[in-house]
Amino acid sequence: PTSPPPPPPLTSEEQEFLRALARALVFLPRTFVSDLGREHGLSMSEYFTMMYVSEAPRERLRIGDLADATALSLPAVTRVVTLLEDKGLLVRTPTASDGRGRDVALTATGRERLALAQPAQVESVRRRIFSHLDGVDLRMATAVLTRIAEGDHVPPTPERTQP
Repeated sequence: PTSPPPPPPLTSEEQEFLRALARALVFLPRTFVSDLGREHGLSMSEYFTMMYVSEAPRERLRIGDLADATALSLPAVTRVVTLLEDKGLLVRTPTASDGRGRDVALTATGRERLALAQPAQVESVRRRIFSHLDGVDLRMATAVLTRIAEGDHVPPTPERTQP
């Protein structure tokens, strides 16, 4: 049996995009820690985990749904939840609907910490991201990033075929 031919090399435009994306993926978490981590003691994963829980109905979210929302693997989101539990910011409780699953909920301390961190997070993303996007169509950019983040998990639909 013959092996399939190798894929064609990336175009220079594709290489340029890939390199810019790779730099952004390294840059953003590092700057997040520098802007928010020192002052509020939260990593990017911890902050967004708390944010998603705070936005959920009754401020409760199943661990699997939290993994989907954050795009973290189930083991990774479990580690983040454990770190936040150890800091007294989240608590795991039995799921009300079936009792077998586990929900994650913010504690009063978690709500306070998130409220204190949000202004710094807003200032950081405005300065480090949005101030560089003048003239960029944010809806289009959001659609592109969403398609990349969804990967093979979500089949294309008519609204997802156009950025």
